[in-house]
Amino acid sequence: SSEVLTELFKIEVPEVADGIIEILGAARDPGSRAKIAVKTNDGRIDPVGACVGARGARVRMVVNELRGEKIDIFKWSPNVAELIVSSLTPAKITKVVVDEENSLIEVVVPEDQLSLAIGRGGQNVKLASELTGFEIDILTEKEESEKRQLEFKDKTEIFIKNLEVDETLGQLLVAEGFSSIEEINQAKIAANIPSRENIIAA
Repeated sequence: SSEVLTELFKIEVPEVADGIIEILGAARDPGSRAKIAVKTNDGRIDPVGACVGARGARVRMVVNELRGEKIDIFKWSPNVAELIVSSLTPAKITKVVVDEENSLIEVVVPEDQLSLAIGRGGQNVKLASELTGFEIDILTEKEESEKRQLEFKDKTEIFIKNLEVDETLGQLLVAEGFSSIEEINQAKIAANIPSRENIIAA
């Protein structure tokens, strides 16, 4: 389990044992790969560097104890998007879309980074997801662009059908950031625009 990882770092890294460096997240695929997120409140210390050690000596001791398990060490961040980008190391990320309500993260990567981000057998994304507590969905830039176009088209059609507006106005509403009929109705109420029903009723 990831507790073993934390305990081993306490043994090898005095700053972790002393509580100067905190391990705020850890995830393991035993015998294969692990990830840990570290943090310190001491501005003079590089928490990642301290855990790696001079020429990698400290992390190597942990790796040896875990029979060659690869360990990614990165800096913890309270910013969800930053944390996700770091947790998917070594892949390079283009964009992160955070849906905190559903604990879902959409990560967009260049085509050539896709297999690296996902990892063999989905390992990299699985560990990142376990460590951050978010479900992570990885898309290529092309897939994301297609998905956005489809969403735009679907939303426009909903507005055309339900609000009886033409296509130009439907597209404009979507472009303005409205994503549901409720939102438009709330905006109407806020702006005090009479709806057709009220006019008829009057």
